Amino acid sequence: MPATQSESSSDGLNLILFTIPPTVLLQLGTVPMLFVLLAEKAVPKGMQAIGSASEELFRGDRLPILNFPVPNDPPSS
Repeated sequence: MPATQSESSSDGLNLILFTIPPTVLLQLGTVPMLFVLLAEKAVPKGMQAIGSASEELFRGDRLPILNFPVPNDPPSS
């Protein structure tokens, strides 16, 4: 005999007015999980790009040259 799956009123998410079947819950949870998997790959690449850009920003060849005042000679006695 083939096994049949019967849905009872206890399956799924029981709310006051209606019940959400487990298949709908699975479908609603799939898209956010796919976004999490994509973000897991994109976030490290973005952070590395931000780090490289900040490193380029603070390199010495692109900073302005500052003119420091010459210290005055102390009076000799």
